[in-house]
Amino acid sequence: MSESPQPYRVLARKYRPQSFGELIGQDAMVQTLGNAIRRGRLAHAFLLTGVRGVGKTSTARLVAKALNCIGPDGQGGPTIDPCGVCEPCRAIAEGRHIDVVEMDAASHTGVDDVREIIEAVRYAAVSARFKVYIIDEVHMLSKNAFNALLKTLEEPPEHVKFLFATTEVNKVPVTVLSRCQRFDLRRISAEQLAAHFAEVVQKEGVTAEPEALALIARAAEGSARDGLSILDQAIAHGADGVTAEQVRRMLGLSDRGAVRHMLGLVLAGDAQAALAAVREQYDLGVEPSAIIRGLLESVHGITRAKVGGGQDPAQSVEEREAYADWASRLGHAALHRMWQLLLKGLNEVNSAAMPLEAAEMALLRIVHASDMPDPGTLMEKLTSGEAVPARAPASGAAPPQPAPEPAMLALPATFEALIPALQEGGKALLAQQLHDYAGIVRYEPPELEIRPAKPLPGDFARDLTAALKAVTGQQWTVAISDAPSEPTLLEQEKMAAEANKQKILDHPIISAAREIFPEAELIDYPGKERRSA
Repeated sequence: MSESPQPYRVLARKYRPQSFGELIGQDAMVQTLGNAIRRGRLAHAFLLTGVRGVGKTSTARLVAKALNCIGPDGQGGPTIDPCGVCEPCRAIAEGRHIDVVEMDAASHTGVDDVREIIEAVRYAAVSARFKVYIIDEVHMLSKNAFNALLKTLEEPPEHVKFLFATTEVNKVPVTVLSRCQRFDLRRISAEQLAAHFAEVVQKEGVTAEPEALALIARAAEGSARDGLSILDQAIAHGADGVTAEQVRRMLGLSDRGAVRHMLGLVLAGDAQAALAAVREQYDLGVEPSAIIRGLLESVHGITRAKVGGGQDPAQSVEEREAYADWASRLGHAALHRMWQLLLKGLNEVNSAAMPLEAAEMALLRIVHASDMPDPGTLMEKLTSGEAVPARAPASGAAPPQPAPEPAMLALPATFEALIPALQEGGKALLAQQLHDYAGIVRYEPPELEIRPAKPLPGDFARDLTAALKAVTGQQWTVAISDAPSEPTLLEQEKMAAEANKQKILDHPIISAAREIFPEAELIDYPGKERRSA
């Protein structure tokens, strides 16, 4: 009698990490846990947080195996490399170990569920070294349940370990966070995911185009589980392997060649042809939001090519060549303006009752905006006195009087020059905040990107944008980021003053005087900061 075939296991379950070596993208956490186990410095409670599918629950089970592994010979101790063959390892992997309890807080939210745990922790483990409680989506516990757990969580018996996993750490009470050792699991990079998927399809005996795997990795948004689910679907979808074209159709992505063609029509100002291209994609089943997102990706790719960004593995050779060509012909201002218009269009498409019409209107806005001069060109025209031709008045009508032009100043050439301009414009507080607490990431008037050296008010960017427009007469774009930045102006002044002070102290005459009078201090020198309290 033939054996019944084994039921199919989806890839996300089949390739779940069974050791820390198989856990991708979390090297820092693995190193920390390994050092803690080797040195016997294990916390009594761990909190694992991160987006879906990055390995929180898998890590919790691996920690349970690491703590309870006894080795193939039954004589081993806690290890970062559990053997996977001893009875505790196999029982934990199969979810049947009596001393490793998993609880889903989404369906066990009440205080009674937590009381069962509190009662059980008093008893020693039946067969394992440690009794381990894994609570998934712990943020779903009720307030009373958290309060009931606090005392036990702070002083549990030595034989008990708690492992919490959550996607929304901000909903976990601070009183619980303070009692746990926290690990923030990072999103897995698209490159790591693509490499992982390549290994999976090889083991599955399936052929897959590298571009297809790169598209799946990008769509997974840092989640290995999401990516494996998409890959599973792609394998089932294609009879002869996984191709990039098939993945695009499956995910509802617009054909990248069609997107580039559409972008070219928009940049050329051909409104009629651009609308026809949108309709063609829509008739092929591409959602309007996917069309706008495809255009956003293209604009982002052109901008990266312009600044010399790294190559995207999901881009074809033709795509890179097209982006490089556009990057050589388009300015930063035009690209940033197009990006903002597309972002606005995407929001409208997602919320509109008629998404297709909203997408068409978004493209028409960009077509008409392409005829408008950028602020730099407009400034040159105003400075040179060049006038825009006015429409001829109707017969017999008096020519209209020109409206007064808004006062526009020359944009400060440097960030340092921006501070006194704000002060003279009556924005002294904003000028001081910029001077003291803003490190420059990018200054390309009228665009400003800063990194705060200390927390700034929540409405700082909005207020600064309004102030800059009032002072210079032009619309600015102000961005707050955590990218690497220059020191703040205040820090630069302090460093310059310290360097000047050191230069004075190193002078031979001063050095000789300090040897004679070792307690002497330099109390005044050129460049010393003199700021009122």
